[in-house]
Amino acid sequence: MRPTWHPRGTSRSTQATLVALALLIGASAAATEPKPTRAPNATSARRPAPGGDQVQAMSPPFTEGIYPCSGCHDGKEKVNTARRELGFHDEQALVFDHDAEHRWCLDCHDAQKRDQLHLTNGDLVPFTESYRLCGQCHGDKLRDWRVGVHGKRVGNWDGKKTYFLCVNCHNPHTPLFKGVKETVVDGKLLVMPTLERIKPEPRPRRPEEARP
Repeated sequence: MRPTWHPRGTSRSTQATLVALALLIGASAAATEPKPTRAPNATSARRPAPGGDQVQAMSPPFTEGIYPCSGCHDGKEKVNTARRELGFHDEQALVFDHDAEHRWCLDCHDAQKRDQLHLTNGDLVPFTESYRLCGQCHGDKLRDWRVGVHGKRVGNWDGKKTYFLCVNCHNPHTPLFKGVKETVVDGKLLVMPTLERIKPEPRPRRPEEARP
């Protein structure tokens, strides 16, 4: 059996005292050390609702004299939901090319509550939230629109923002972007898409082109 070595001049009792003192200091430090805060996980953290602190920028650019649709359509009447050519709304029918081979009015407009739209699951959507309907097919554009990559929004970068709806730039019946214009509808100044393609402004002249 090997003899236990002790530093010169140190007794067993003194050594035991030093060990006990070190343990006491360590325990005291652990008790006073602040506990690390736990990072919230995906299930416990509450994510703010998209656009919850934001303000809608524009009203949808309704065609003057048509909205509200309930002015002509009685929601109590039974509606024929079969896809067919309509004998009215010629202005929309003549330009309609939004997947015209497979889509028609009641794919987006609610058959009974004509002043609202509807999603594929039947949920009603007001015209002011029409982006929810657009996003069912154009999810990537909706994602980019929410973060400000696609479309237009104005306001504070770290606060409230005002958004242009999809239909402020794209006519929902012929959605290829052609340009926008300001117009007054029912006394309100609105931004709405044009039906004719606007010729873009010429590019600025380069410095070398401006020199004599």
